[in-house]
Amino acid sequence: MNSGKDEPEELVTEPILNAAGNVAAEEPEAGKAEETPTTSAPGALTAPDSSEIEDWNRQVRRRMRQRSRRSFLLWGAGLAAGIGAFGWLTTRPETGDVPWPFRKTLELNERLARGFFSEHRLSRTFNASQVSSDRVNGDVGLDEDVDVAAWKLRVEGLAFGNGPLMLGLDAIRKLPRVDMTTELKCIEGWSVIVQWAGARFTDFMKAFPPRTRTGGAFSLGRVEDLSGYVSMATPDGGYYVGLDMESMLHPQTLLCYEQNGAPLTQEHGAPLRLVVPVKYGVKNIKRIGLIRYSSDRPADYWAERGYDWYVGL
Repeated sequence: MNSGKDEPEELVTEPILNAAGNVAAEEPEAGKAEETPTTSAPGALTAPDSSEIEDWNRQVRRRMRQRSRRSFLLWGAGLAAGIGAFGWLTTRPETGDVPWPFRKTLELNERLARGFFSEHRLSRTFNASQVSSDRVNGDVGLDEDVDVAAWKLRVEGLAFGNGPLMLGLDAIRKLPRVDMTTELKCIEGWSVIVQWAGARFTDFMKAFPPRTRTGGAFSLGRVEDLSGYVSMATPDGGYYVGLDMESMLHPQTLLCYEQNGAPLTQEHGAPLRLVVPVKYGVKNIKRIGLIRYSSDRPADYWAERGYDWYVGL
């Protein structure tokens, strides 16, 4: 019977069956996290087992002892090997007053430096304002002050005359003057910037030409005709250096009589010293008393004491 009013229809939800025909579990609504069932209620922290802690500590201590012994054994083995190697090196037959392994190393250094050398490669120059504070180092051959007025430079191996030539400082001052500011590097690791004034060694050679190999006229255009080395020594012979001719022909190699705008002082080698920026300071001999041209490699003070003969930069 129709009562004349619409009665609400009752909603009936049919169950969802899975592939096996069973009722499937309901899927959680999107955006709503699925609640995780709690397996147990939170309780108080459990005290660690003292026996487990002690067992762990024993393992740590055992590993530390093992590592300490291993480290000590490795250190001892390394020390023994080092002592053995040093003993072997220092007991080898000597070549030129140096055990041959060290001499071979020095010769390798020289070959590398000579291969790098070029007369066109100039050492860096600086402004006069960059000159360093004065520093004095090395006094071998400078035991007694020299009388500059009486000082003479002895030159051997010249093209003319049968004996050595004796020159005063004026003979050097008459040569073209060169001013330059370069860095003097010590083999000990320090360096200073110094302003020098003097004459190029090549100008000295032009004025006082050395004897040539062939006996012909001296010419810088025939370097192969020149003797291969130059030897220099202090007036008392206490300090001496040997130099290769290539380095002496370098345009920055000077016979220097002024330093930082003033005549050389006694401790800096008055009245004349060598400045050769392509070499370490040990080759920059102070107070030159002798210059000798030689075909044989000359003796060198520090090379005889185990240093490199060439010591090029």
